[in-house]
Amino acid sequence: MTNHSQLFPCGRVANMLSRREWLSRAGAGAGMIGLANLMSEQNLLAAPPTNDLSDPITSLTPRPGHFPAKVKSVIWLFMEGAPSSVDMFDPKPELDKRDGDTTDIQAFFGNPGPLMKSPFSFQQYGESGQWVCDKYTHVAKHVDKMAFIKSCYSESNDHVPAIYQINSGLPRPGFPTAGAWVTYGLGSENQNLPGYVVMGNTQGAKGGPHNWGAGFLPSTFQGTLFRSQGAPVLNLNRQPQITKQDQVAQLDLMAKLNDEHMRRHTRDAEFANRMQSFELAFRMQKEATEVVDLSRETKATQQLYGIDNPRSKSFGSKCLMARRLVESGVRFVQVYSDGEWDAHDNLEENHTHHCAATDVPVAGLLSDLEQRGLLDSTLVIWGGEFGRMPISQNGKGRDHNPKGFMQWMAGAGIKGGVSYGETDEIGYEAVENPVSVNDLHATILHLLGLDHERLTYFHNGRSYRLTDVAGKVIQEILA
Repeated sequence: MTNHSQLFPCGRVANMLSRREWLSRAGAGAGMIGLANLMSEQNLLAAPPTNDLSDPITSLTPRPGHFPAKVKSVIWLFMEGAPSSVDMFDPKPELDKRDGDTTDIQAFFGNPGPLMKSPFSFQQYGESGQWVCDKYTHVAKHVDKMAFIKSCYSESNDHVPAIYQINSGLPRPGFPTAGAWVTYGLGSENQNLPGYVVMGNTQGAKGGPHNWGAGFLPSTFQGTLFRSQGAPVLNLNRQPQITKQDQVAQLDLMAKLNDEHMRRHTRDAEFANRMQSFELAFRMQKEATEVVDLSRETKATQQLYGIDNPRSKSFGSKCLMARRLVESGVRFVQVYSDGEWDAHDNLEENHTHHCAATDVPVAGLLSDLEQRGLLDSTLVIWGGEFGRMPISQNGKGRDHNPKGFMQWMAGAGIKGGVSYGETDEIGYEAVENPVSVNDLHATILHLLGLDHERLTYFHNGRSYRLTDVAGKVIQEILA
């Protein structure tokens, strides 16, 4: 297959970090996970947790939201690179009729081509009759569980700011991501694991660690990056030459030294935080090791996720890991697809490849969650950072389109088998019930029992929130 990332890097951040620097920035080693969760701001120990979510909170201790929640955990299946809505779930007959006609639509790269019909065929599925392309037939079996939001729009047609916006609500780095806001508001149900986990991809996420950062929130709430290949978490097990007894003795000694320091320097929280980080890393050595061990799953379960197929093994493994994480009490898991849906050239080849890599795993995840009773408490989200143009690029590809694209949600609190909003007759621009990224985030928070207008953090002279000064809950898709 053509390497589209080489032809069209589109803002890819070079991954040229040393091992030490990478661990430091990504928080992938057990010790760094502990530091990310427990070494935050100077006021960490200033006050006990409160139920007022407008007050600073620095603990992952579980806490109630603003009202009863329909959702306990979120799994966000992020299709990086932007799949084409009109080629996946939102067919436009007008494109078939007007294939080859010229338009005045301006492209992001180069000269705009004529309108281009989809290279794929579509079929209706389920009692709801939702349309799905012929490359996503396993996912198609679950359409009656899904709410299709077909009128999304965002602010940028460039990948990096668009990914920042879909993750944090704003098209620039340095702001808390949705997972950070959720764990800030609700904490986590398992104190031996990170509350917010990101299953990374093989190519490295465009925009880097900002996409799972905590921004100005305490770093307790930033995402912990799990690797997409090899051991998901590095340095999880203690070195063989160090016994468990030795490790406990080290922690005890450090605790005594730190207690003495805190008695002398009552306003210095850093040492106490560091001690807690070691304790968390120690606790993780048992539980996290078990969670990331997919060999504990049956062969049938692994086949359900497509792990027996080389094409779907990587994404299937991450989807199965996501299920194991939410089952263990992790609050928010984001799963990045491998490679890019960035089909500037030869969309048919690109999307066929990515459908083959994700179709069985996504369907397997939905089936597995349902069988285990977890779909009643888990929200599953699927989508990219924007959509793609109805016109052709380079003859067979499509350019970026932030004016009209789609996401779907399934699971807890979602009315299945419904569509909300529409783009115009060729799929270029949202025209009916437009849905902003702020609206998406407001809806996610609402399902988790959080009022997006009340979940705030005071920083730099003002109160911030995930939805900034906008956002409304999409009531029409809620069960």
